Amino acid sequence: MFAIRARLALAAVAVAGFAAPAVQAQTFINVATGGTSGVYYPLGVALSEIYAEGIEGARTQVQATKASVENLNLIAAGRAELGFALGDSVKLAAEGNAEAGFPKPLDNLRAIAAIYPNYVQIVATAEAGVKTIADLKGKSMSVGAPASGTELNARAILEAAGLTYKDLSKVEYLPFGESAELIKNRQIEATLQSAGLGVASIKDLSSTNKISIVAVPAEVVEKIGAPYMAATIPAGTYDGQTEDVPTAAVGNILVTSDKVDDETVYQMTKLLFENLDRLKSAHAAAGGIKLEHATEGLPIPLHPGAEKYYREAGILK
Repeated sequence: MFAIRARLALAAVAVAGFAAPAVQAQTFINVATGGTSGVYYPLGVALSEIYAEGIEGARTQVQATKASVENLNLIAAGRAELGFALGDSVKLAAEGNAEAGFPKPLDNLRAIAAIYPNYVQIVATAEAGVKTIADLKGKSMSVGAPASGTELNARAILEAAGLTYKDLSKVEYLPFGESAELIKNRQIEATLQSAGLGVASIKDLSSTNKISIVAVPAEVVEKIGAPYMAATIPAGTYDGQTEDVPTAAVGNILVTSDKVDDETVYQMTKLLFENLDRLKSAHAAAGGIKLEHATEGLPIPLHPGAEKYYREAGILK
C-alpha cells in the first residue's frame, strides 16, 4: 500500500510540474549614474523606467555614484548592467591605467552607444577675477569627486595649460552640487564640472550668484588630443552669461558588460533610441544623442546585442 501511495504521489508531482506554466526569469538592470545634481542621474532614472516598462521581466534600479570611474568598475565587477561614462575614462579603463583608478585592464566592458558630449565647464565667482585658465593659479577650486571622470578631465585640462593642483591654493574633491554650495558659501572660488550643457548645479548657482565661465582655448584642447574636442558653451546657457565661451568636450558612452545577454542589450539599445523624446524631457542634454553617431569613436567593442540593433537600423552594414 505504501509503495502504491508513493507512486501516486510521484505521479502527481510529475503532472503538476508538467502542467505548471513556466516562470518568467527576472532580468536585473542596475543603472550606474552619477551625483543627483548632474546629468547622468536624471537620464539614468528615465532609462530605468523605460526598461522596466519595455523589457519583460525586467527589474531595474538606479544607483547614484561618483560617475565614470566608479561606474566602469561596478560594471566590470558584475554589480551594474549599464553605466554612463566619459570616453576618456572608458579608454583608460580598457587600457588599465592605475593612476586613473583602473589597476588592471577592464577587458569585459562593451559599448551600447556613444551618446551626448560632456562639456568641461569651469565656473568661478565674479569677484575672483578669473577669466582664463592661467588666472586659476592661487585660487581655490573643486575638481569633482576623487578619480571621477570630471576629475580626470580637470587633471588633463590643467596640465595642458601648464598648471597642476599644486598651483591652486586649495583643492576640493566634491560632486557638483556640493561644489556649488561651497562657492555660494564663499569657501572656494571655482569649480570644474564635466557635464551636459545646462547642468542643474551650475544653473542653480548662476541664479543666485554672479559667476564667470572660464574659457578653455582651442590650442589647449588640441594639446590634449582625442577624445577631447573643441566646443562652445553658447551664450545664455546660464544666467548672466552674455557671450559664447570656448571649451573642451568629451563624448559620453553607455557601457555594459559582456556578461549581459544579447537579447537584453538589444532591447536596451532599441528602447534607448525609441524613447529619445522622453529622455529629452528628463534632461535637455539628451538632445545630443543621435542614432547616426551612436557607433562613432568607441574605444571598446560594441556589445553583440547593440550591434544587432544597429544592423537592423542600417547604421552598420
